[in-house]
Amino acid sequence: MKPKFQSHTFAPVFDANSVILILGTFPSVQSRENGFYYGHPQNRFWKVLAEILKTELPETIDEKKQMLLANRIAVWDVIKSCEILNSADSSIKNVVPNDFTRILSDTQIKTIYANGKTAERLYNKFVKENTGREIVFLPSTSPANASFGMERLLKEWSVIGKDLKK
Repeated sequence: MKPKFQSHTFAPVFDANSVILILGTFPSVQSRENGFYYGHPQNRFWKVLAEILKTELPETIDEKKQMLLANRIAVWDVIKSCEILNSADSSIKNVVPNDFTRILSDTQIKTIYANGKTAERLYNKFVKENTGREIVFLPSTSPANASFGMERLLKEWSVIGKDLKK
């Protein structure tokens, strides 16, 4: 199979109070179909955040947005468009990065986190020079990251809870 050109079709989640930005690479097939972030049922993103934030697991898109905004968290992806085979980050080619000017100027973002190595690498390659801001690596919540169990993810991602308390 050959990678297909895809464009990101949904907006970032943020408001003026956002202090943390979590970046993925590009939406998975299921996320693109659902029209929202981390839509694969085995992706542990929402479970990890709910646990760290000590809140109920959000089910709907509105509940997910509410949880993020209530906790001053912004979510987006590094890539605006690219060639990708299904949901495989390893197949990504011909990257067009998102423009971070608005999200960084309209918020109070202090820390940018990468959800996985590919998000970190692509941010550093395509975005960092424009933003002048570092990104902090966190292990991917993707089901493809089977080497990280839930307990290990929670330990690594707990830095977000600490960051929000500052």
